[in-house]
Amino acid sequence: MSNHNISEEILDKLEEKFRAIDQKTETHLEGLLWSKPITYWDYIQTDALLNLQTQRTTLPDEMVFIMYHQVNELLFKMILWEIEQVCHTEKLTTNFFTERLMRISRYFDLLTNSFDIMGDGMEVEQYMKFRNTLTPASGFQSAQYRLIEFASTDLINLIDYRFRATIDRNTPYLHAFEHLYWQAAGKDYRTGKKSALLGNFEKKYKDKFLRFMEEYNTINLWRKFSELPEEDRQNPELRNAMRHYDHTVNVKWVMGHLHAARKYIDSGHGDGEATGGSDWKKYMHPKYQRRIFFPELWSEEELKNWGEEKV
Repeated sequence: MSNHNISEEILDKLEEKFRAIDQKTETHLEGLLWSKPITYWDYIQTDALLNLQTQRTTLPDEMVFIMYHQVNELLFKMILWEIEQVCHTEKLTTNFFTERLMRISRYFDLLTNSFDIMGDGMEVEQYMKFRNTLTPASGFQSAQYRLIEFASTDLINLIDYRFRATIDRNTPYLHAFEHLYWQAAGKDYRTGKKSALLGNFEKKYKDKFLRFMEEYNTINLWRKFSELPEEDRQNPELRNAMRHYDHTVNVKWVMGHLHAARKYIDSGHGDGEATGGSDWKKYMHPKYQRRIFFPELWSEEELKNWGEEKV
């Protein structure tokens, strides 16, 4: 095919594209005469990205802490991007589901392996000083991480074990929200009083969380898996991908976070409390949380030993 024919074909496709959105092709083509060529720094928005780090102290290692958590949030966004594609695809294929789950798991594998950056990349003395300026903020307040949870499993699997018998799929979302497992990190269930950690978090994100809970109630990853034909649900690659994702998020990543926290909070340089005031050892440890996205895919023995540390 000659270059002339290729050009004609491209022009025909452009005409078709702009006609579909009621636009004039010549107007868009003329605009190209005055547009600037793209550069890496403009496309990635490098300058804006590198100016998002604002320290609260003069301690150098605080910059490591800030950038590490910003990288985490970018990876959380990538994870949500992939989950959204799976959950909002009407005709889901096993291959597409499996491939996207492994993408998500690789992101969480990266997150898990990255704890050495924070665990070994900051001086304990510096951290124990600048962390005092962070109260009552906490990594607990990552909204994207909560959205990942809501989009992954049925709400009942995120409810505090003490209250699961009182909640089912007909329970109002607000009631379920008040009994999510992470509420225990900042709520006295006897009085209903919430810590500043939890109060600030809910003031910012509660409405968004409730909308998201409702949106993903019937299209979360577990629901999409459950709707597949029986043959597809038995597909070993897909089942392994589901299990890998579940274990990576709810055991490996959590334990990596816990070990990093232990190094600093239990260092003897502070009071042993989390910046947000939570009972962090019980809140963070998977054997206390008992958070499992896909319990139906695990054996009784595996469920019984969920989160147990191996020496």
